Amino acid sequence: MKKEIQPKYFLDAVVTCACGNTWTTGSTKKEIRTEVCSACHPFFTGQQQRIMDIEGQVDRFYRKLQARQEFIDQKKSREESRTSPARPLTELTLGTRALDALARAKITTAGDVLEKLSHGEQALLDVEGFGRKSLIDLKKQLRQLGYELPEAIITSGE
Repeated sequence: MKKEIQPKYFLDAVVTCACGNTWTTGSTKKEIRTEVCSACHPFFTGQQQRIMDIEGQVDRFYRKLQARQEFIDQKKSREESRTSPARPLTELTLGTRALDALARAKITTAGDVLEKLSHGEQALLDVEGFGRKSLIDLKKQLRQLGYELPEAIITSGE
């Protein structure tokens, strides 16, 4: 084993904190300087309001937190607008013949369709120019957008 490769160990090394607190300990360095100690750290002192803001870390954290909340709010509003009963049927990818037939029957929004479907499929099939395939496509589009179809329609089945 090589001799004298171990660093020198000081039993009386002095540790100095930025708050002015000092104590002695054993170390390989004669003098140690630190920014925070148990006498000034908020966790140990019980002062949770005192937060050391080094290079704006707290501000960055609060900005990220605020951005996350804005993202969640935007997502929620998009989701609510996606299943809004006032959504026009022209936003759905239905054929022009089916849209024209529904427009002639004064059914122009998703809410109007859901109201008709609550009376059963036959209520929509009775609309002139609106057939079974158009009904299937319409129900498929509504489900993809997140609309919940009335129970009467689900039990009668496709």
